[in-house]
Amino acid sequence: MPPTDKPVIIAVDGRSGAGKTTLAVELAALLREHHSVTLFHLEDIYPGWHGLADGQQRYLETVLQPLARGERATWTAWDWEQNDDGERRSTEPAEIVVVEGVGAAHTAARELTDVVIWIQAEAVDRRVRAIARDGAGYEPFWDVWAAQEEAWLDGDDVPSAADLLVHGQTGATAAAGVLKALASLPQLDALLSVERSHGVAPQLLTERIDALPDGAALFGALYAASDRAVWLDSSNAGATAVPDRNEYSIMADDAGAFGRYAEHRSGITSVADGAVTTRIRSPFFRWLDGVWGTPAVTDPVEVPGGFALGWLGYLGYELKRECGGSDVAAATPDAALIYAGRGIVLDHARRCTYLLALAGEASRDEARDWFALARAAIGSVAGAGDLSGPEAAGYVPAASSGPAFKVRDGKDQYLLKVRQAQAEIHVGNSYEICLTTELSATAAAGSDPLETYLSLRRRNPAPFANYLRFGSLTVASTSPERFMSLAANGALRAEPIKGTRRRVADPAADAALKAELATSLKDRAENIMIVDLLRNDLSHFAVPGSLRVSRLCAIESYATVHQMVSTIDASLRPDASRAEAVAAAFPAGSMTGAPKISTMDILDRLESGARGVYSGAVGYFSLNGAADLSVVIRTLVRQGDKLTLGVGGAITADSDPEAEWDEVRAKAFGVLSALGSVFPD
Repeated sequence: MPPTDKPVIIAVDGRSGAGKTTLAVELAALLREHHSVTLFHLEDIYPGWHGLADGQQRYLETVLQPLARGERATWTAWDWEQNDDGERRSTEPAEIVVVEGVGAAHTAARELTDVVIWIQAEAVDRRVRAIARDGAGYEPFWDVWAAQEEAWLDGDDVPSAADLLVHGQTGATAAAGVLKALASLPQLDALLSVERSHGVAPQLLTERIDALPDGAALFGALYAASDRAVWLDSSNAGATAVPDRNEYSIMADDAGAFGRYAEHRSGITSVADGAVTTRIRSPFFRWLDGVWGTPAVTDPVEVPGGFALGWLGYLGYELKRECGGSDVAAATPDAALIYAGRGIVLDHARRCTYLLALAGEASRDEARDWFALARAAIGSVAGAGDLSGPEAAGYVPAASSGPAFKVRDGKDQYLLKVRQAQAEIHVGNSYEICLTTELSATAAAGSDPLETYLSLRRRNPAPFANYLRFGSLTVASTSPERFMSLAANGALRAEPIKGTRRRVADPAADAALKAELATSLKDRAENIMIVDLLRNDLSHFAVPGSLRVSRLCAIESYATVHQMVSTIDASLRPDASRAEAVAAAFPAGSMTGAPKISTMDILDRLESGARGVYSGAVGYFSLNGAADLSVVIRTLVRQGDKLTLGVGGAITADSDPEAEWDEVRAKAFGVLSALGSVFPD
């Protein structure tokens, strides 16, 4: 037979009894609706119960290599009854070849496959399934075969190399989930375009409730049991003259038919969707453009603001590797986002609540049930007082009874780094360097991360406060700074903060500090440098002539600090990528300095560790193409029992090192005081 075009080869691998055959058969049936498919089972070629290694080699040489060339494979089957080589058989290539069996994706085979699927199942379940399939004759050989699997996998970590992980399910439902996941892989983008285009897009359902429950009480009622949940909390609603920053709060989790969870680490985005986890090996912002860059819904008239469900979570600072920075590994994921198919919007200005849910043909009843559950939750907390409203004097220190923090750079070490940064500026390597350090502590046994956030919220309310829970990783932020917003109509906005003064209890002294900040030439120069940087970042994707500075060096006051804030507005070009526009400005210039790329390299040399979540961005990427992201500052990150708090400040040629150390202490104060902690000596 003459060679055909090279087929796409999908390897379905896993230990014996994991359910590979069932999944492969069901998947092949689904693929055959639009493609020619060949299915090969490795159990037909293994030379006996002791022949795993030999069988893998036979499979590679006589089956996989010719099929990968688009040629017929001719191979020798194993006669299990005679325990010897059996008849000669052939397998024809096709548009898609599915190979399944233990070792289908072993090291040498992976070089010839396009997709690797690994099925993970518990040993007890696998043994029961394997013996039920192959009969009692297999039982005496279970341990022999399992030992060969372990020996092979000790040196060949197929699960880590897999593109798809399937957890415990292998029937028709799992196959449908696998097909959906396959259609999201970049390497199958063209092949499975028909599968992606099929199906009716879900409808966005909304409902308005003329009541505004306490946010803390409602989040507790609806999401206390959620392993992953997000609360974008405008906790100082109505407290500033810039209402678009704190008019709405949003809360959601990844439950329900549409719920998903995405986590990015060092070039791989893992997306968990039910029993299937997909690993997409491509830059994060390229993945984001694929799942968010094209609006999927239009704004319903009855929902104000830009949120129409979608992705919510954080982008960590180390994503700078995709934006001109170097590659640094962090202890936390480089990004973590839930896909919310249902959620709550609290409208603080109109004092009402909106329920949102996606509904497809098979999930309309689920959406209605969730609406009923949310209504009941709102009713149950309607009489609750404000569980975490602002304290009357947020700048008054709390008792020193909280966790004992350590600082990564002591005062002398930090002052030395300030001088080193100034040396870089003097030789022309940078104009402004946003130097940071980290405080860390061990959380008290049994302490509740949500209660910790509510304490932060009481003492230091902010327009971009947020609480994120991703399993054992929680983020509790009282950020006052917007990184970037992008409206569905393309309106872009950035609002950098540069210039900070700690508030004090005496009104006259507090007013003097505010006035001193407003007239500070140094702080004004810092702010203007970042404004220029952001103007340049936004200009690459802005409609010519639309870029303008709407506010320059305005002073805003919060519970624990006064801040100098500017606003830059622009209109996104209609042909521009939304995700690339976000990437062009990431990380926030107020957290790097200027010029950005060379300054990030300097920071990598000066700072003693990765920043992780700190200095990144938190917010949403909505299905209507809108996004709103804050800068991760004034933020406590908890992973397990480890607490970290990033703090820092902008260094310029005329910075006073002692004053920079005082600024670090001032920025840490709001979070530390809420915990009952103090800055370490």
